[in-house]
Amino acid sequence: MKPLILDSSMTNMSGVFYPTGHVFALFPDEDCARQAAAALHSASHQGELAHASPEFILQEIVRTLGGNDIPLPSVGAEGDMVRRIADLAGTGHHGVLICMADKDTPERVVEAIAPEGAAAAFYYRTFIIEDLVPQAPEQESQSVVVGTHAGPI
Repeated sequence: MKPLILDSSMTNMSGVFYPTGHVFALFPDEDCARQAAAALHSASHQGELAHASPEFILQEIVRTLGGNDIPLPSVGAEGDMVRRIADLAGTGHHGVLICMADKDTPERVVEAIAPEGAAAAFYYRTFIIEDLVPQAPEQESQSVVVGTHAGPI
């Protein structure tokens, strides 16, 4: 698994983190993230994988929301997802960016990563971010599929 390098192909037109065609999953620690990568390879996942430390997430991915330390008003669901990613990274969670190859499916990705402790996983498709891992009961007020410019349904 290579280290994640954030580039403009991983942001939307307004510069917010939105890696179309990828799943971004978060794990409690680096060992869980590496075990998830191994599980994906064992499940014949075809896409590339990249690791993001909590520090990288907080310095690079969260920065895509803007230069303020104060949370910005919603820039759509992508901003909400970055805030959730920031919350998890702030508690030490590591990220894995999973490129979805033609034969890969979100269901197979979840089957591989859920047993390894995935706390969250977001599938960034064109115009839709799909939340692949069920949230804790106190967070269930959001929908499973969220449009990029709509709030919770």
